[in-house]
Amino acid sequence: MPIQVGDQIPEITLRVMTPAGDHPITTTELFSGYRSALFAVPGAFTPACSGVHLPGFIHKAEQLRAAGIERLLCLAVNDIFVLDAWADIHAVGDRIMMVSDGNGDFTRAVGLESDATGSQMGVRSRRYAMIIDNGRLEWIGVDKPRQVVESAADAVLKALDRG
Repeated sequence: MPIQVGDQIPEITLRVMTPAGDHPITTTELFSGYRSALFAVPGAFTPACSGVHLPGFIHKAEQLRAAGIERLLCLAVNDIFVLDAWADIHAVGDRIMMVSDGNGDFTRAVGLESDATGSQMGVRSRRYAMIIDNGRLEWIGVDKPRQVVESAADAVLKALDRG
């Protein structure tokens, strides 16, 4: 069963890229003391992820911060080197923290994995967005396959406006 509003974010170690290189980071380190928006993509460089999902958050990053988001994160079941290259191509800069869930541990723990083995893509993440307040899930929007609606930057902004 997928994670529910009010649940604590599971304790998982993920990877981020720092100026010193690839770095492990726990979900406690990522989310404790922050109101965060995390959006998950099925895969870096895939058409909807590169053409719609990531660019939407890049363009709305300042609006999300103005609405109370202190950390904006993009998560994918890709290695951190792929995510770093993807961030470079899209000129993400420091607007969005790119987070690797390379083994899919976080994705499985929150119950949002997607079996893409039929397309030779392995097990990936479903497309979703979360608002996380100090490690607790405040809101979640999960898309149907091949959509970027419930997890889009505008959906997160709308959820923040209601809160």
